Amino acid sequence: MSSALKPVLLREHFVISRATGAFRRAFDVLCAAAGLLVLSPAFCAIAIAIKLDDGGAVFYAQDRVGKNFRIFRLYKFRSMIANADREGLLTSSQDTRVTRIGRFLRRHKLDELPQLFNVLKGDMQFVGARPEVEKYVKLFHAQYALILRGRPGLTDPATLAYRHEDEILSSLHLERQYIEKILPEKIRLSLEYQQHRTLLSDIRVLLGTAFPPLG
Repeated sequence: MSSALKPVLLREHFVISRATGAFRRAFDVLCAAAGLLVLSPAFCAIAIAIKLDDGGAVFYAQDRVGKNFRIFRLYKFRSMIANADREGLLTSSQDTRVTRIGRFLRRHKLDELPQLFNVLKGDMQFVGARPEVEKYVKLFHAQYALILRGRPGLTDPATLAYRHEDEILSSLHLERQYIEKILPEKIRLSLEYQQHRTLLSDIRVLLGTAFPPLG
């Protein structure tokens, strides 16, 4: 599974200067704090909607693999029934575990908003490869050894390319499809982006995330 990605790995070691790292971290902290402040009314509205929908917990937390393979708790607005992950980690568009309000949140990526707390804490950054669960990271350890030299992120080109991943996944062979096709391609895109990442390219990714093309 990982052999097809090796040519990408040999090109760069993704070393950044201390000044660049400090600037990116300062940018992340300021933007995450500002985002949490500005979006606080939306947080309240979403929390109320989730409670009115089924009365369950507002937030969902899951272990993900972060920088240098450190495990951290990733936060989301809960979009599925309680204990849904016991039946599988992946979701298709026909998944009956998704709640009514959850479908709306997922469609507009609003369930991801609590990850601003992860950015503020230093678990994540704004632009970077999406954090994966340990089960899948172990399958591509060599590739993630490079990716996770930095913090995982809220978005990157792989995130944009697979914005509607749940619609691509088939409920019949969901995990096999993810491991053999989707995840390797996401890893490839993330690795390639890290090699040529600039402030301008980060801004383009953030704009593409905030203002996705219609259709």
